[in-house]
Amino acid sequence: MSKTIVIKFGTSTLTQGTKSLSRPAMLELVKQIAQLHQQQYRVIVVTSGAVAAGRDYLGHRELPPTIASKQLLAAVGQSQLIQVWESLFGIYGIHIGQMLLTRADLEDRERFLNARDTLNALLDQHIIPVINENDAVATAEIKVGDNDNLSALVAILAQAEQLYLLTDQEGLFDSDPRSNPNAKRLAVVEKITPEIRQIAGGAVSGLGTGGMFTKITAAEIATRSGVETLIAAGSRSNVLLELAAGQEIGTRFLVQADRLEGRKQWLFAAPQAGSVVVDQGAEQALLQHKSLLPVGVQNVEGEFTRGEVIKIFNQNGKAIALGIARYSSEALRKIKGKKSQEIETLLGYEFGSVAVHSDEMVVY
Repeated sequence: MSKTIVIKFGTSTLTQGTKSLSRPAMLELVKQIAQLHQQQYRVIVVTSGAVAAGRDYLGHRELPPTIASKQLLAAVGQSQLIQVWESLFGIYGIHIGQMLLTRADLEDRERFLNARDTLNALLDQHIIPVINENDAVATAEIKVGDNDNLSALVAILAQAEQLYLLTDQEGLFDSDPRSNPNAKRLAVVEKITPEIRQIAGGAVSGLGTGGMFTKITAAEIATRSGVETLIAAGSRSNVLLELAAGQEIGTRFLVQADRLEGRKQWLFAAPQAGSVVVDQGAEQALLQHKSLLPVGVQNVEGEFTRGEVIKIFNQNGKAIALGIARYSSEALRKIKGKKSQEIETLLGYEFGSVAVHSDEMVVY
């Protein structure tokens, strides 16, 4: 089976710091993807740039600073952006297929699987999927948030081996390289710690919505699902070929867990409806990949229904797992701290002896 790679291009990479899409820069990237495509890599493109393309197409006219204006620019620019990708890939005789996604497409299990089927169908026919968030219709409630996070979720969706996040920086540095000429690039990050997040800082680019911090968040989502993640400069010559060849450029984030089966991968895309706090005994059981029993639940927070995804915290407030609740928050409050054989007596019904089954749980 050939390797699947998700490549995310930020606005700064596609515009090269200008106010317009840089076709020469995009052509150079397409040329590299064409070589990977010829080498039997399964390549998926996650692209930013729709709003920038729309703004350029409309002559940078002044618009009210509203969400509707941004959605207008995305609606106009998305067709412009995909036309550019289509024309450039066409030079190499490669077909592309456009997919516009929102969180709603990923948080629902059935829609998640439908999106996966579409993605695999495109790849099986040697068509390169070009994916963007559907900003023209997305609201705050259904937005993924930025294309860094979207690319991580797409990598999970595609069960990819690697995720490349291309940006205007050479990688993650131990301090801001724009203000500190002695800043050192971190070649490998074994684990994303609070110190790593602090180093990442905030958003950088003026045209895009993401920054180094969102890339660290995306790397954390991807690596926890078994997808190796690399951050590198999109302007570097042959950057994609060098990354695919394993050369030591950019910053490599090592996987934090073995590749999860599909149902568990979906947990990272689904929204968390509530949470529970467990005692020390339950925490130890979870770390041994056992199910969560009602007796180990101390507190139930938020309102959720059976089948929704909840976060599991230990007594110190540390998140230790994600899982699908077998019982609603209302039911769980009635059976928390109780033995499994008491469930039917307390509720009048039972959906099994566990609060969250190990088969439906991801332990951090």
